[in-house]
Amino acid sequence: MCQQTTHQKEKRPIHQWFLGMIVASIFSFAYLIIPIYLLSSACCLILRYPTTNVSMMYALPMFLSIIIPPLPSTFILRMLKPMLYYFDYEAIYTDDKNVRQAIAGGKNFLFAAQPHGILSFVGMCAAVSKPDDAMKVPTAAASAVLQTPLLKNLIGVFNLVDASAHNLKKILKGGGSVLIYIGGIAELFKSCRAEERLYLKKRKGFIKLALREGVDVVPIYLFGNTSVLSALKHGPLATLSRKLQVSLTWFWGKYYLPIPRDEKILYVVGKPLGLPHIEEPTQEDIDKWHAVYCDEVTKLFELHKERVPTYKHKKLFID
Repeated sequence: MCQQTTHQKEKRPIHQWFLGMIVASIFSFAYLIIPIYLLSSACCLILRYPTTNVSMMYALPMFLSIIIPPLPSTFILRMLKPMLYYFDYEAIYTDDKNVRQAIAGGKNFLFAAQPHGILSFVGMCAAVSKPDDAMKVPTAAASAVLQTPLLKNLIGVFNLVDASAHNLKKILKGGGSVLIYIGGIAELFKSCRAEERLYLKKRKGFIKLALREGVDVVPIYLFGNTSVLSALKHGPLATLSRKLQVSLTWFWGKYYLPIPRDEKILYVVGKPLGLPHIEEPTQEDIDKWHAVYCDEVTKLFELHKERVPTYKHKKLFID
C-alpha cells in the first residue's frame, strides 16, 4: 500500500484571496514586463536616449541584476504563502515516508515533473508549502532563464540550478537530488484547457542519466499548470521562445489579463520507479524504463484527475 498525505488550503477571508492574487500575478506580469524592459534599456543605452545619464539610470536595475546572483530564500518563500490561498492548492505524496528515509540514508533521486505549463504555479505552490524541501532539492531551469537579468533574481528564490546535462550529472554524482521538468519550454505551447499533452516521447535523456548514475526516478504530476494560463502559440514571439527556451510569448488568464485563474491545482508525487544502476545502458534499457515512466505518469493522471474539476473530462496525450 502507498502511504498518502495531503495538504489543502484552508478557507480564508477575501483579503487573503486578493493578496494571493497579487503575489501570483507578480510572477506572470514579470515574465511579460521584464523582456520589454531589458529591450528598452538596451535601446536607450545604445541611442543615449533621452540623455546618457537618464539612460544609465533607467538601465541601473538591469546592471545591478547582472552582478547580483540569484539567492534562494526560505524566508521569501514563506512570504509567498498567500498564493496557496488564492489557488485551491492540494498535494498528495505517495510513499513520502520511504523516500524521505532513503534521502536521509544517503540515497538521491531524480524528481521528474510534468507538465511545465507557461509558468509552473503548481511547482511554486509546492515550494511555498514546504520551503525546507525546496532548499534541499533544487529545481533545474533552462540556462537562458538563469542568465536573464531580473528574472533570474525573481524566480531564483525557488533554489534553481542549471538544467544542462553536465550540471545535472555533477549534482547526481555529488550525491544530491534534483527536480527537472521533462517537457521543458516545449511543453508551454502544448498548454490547453481542453486536453492534456505531454512532450515526452523523445525525452529519454533523463532516463539514460538516471540509469548511468544509479539514481531512481520519482514522477511528479502537476495538475493545473496547463489550465491557469493560456498562451499565444503562433507568431514571431512564440518562435523566439522556442529557440531561446524561455517564455517570451503573450499569455493570459483571469479577465484576459496575465493573472492566473484561481482554480484547483494539485501536486502529486508518485513512488520511485525502481531503476537499476547500469553504467552503459543500451537503447533497449533506456526504452524499457522510459516506457515504465510513461505508464506511471499515465496512471497518476488517470487516478487523480477526478480531484481537479477542470481535468475531469481531460484526456492525456503523450507526444
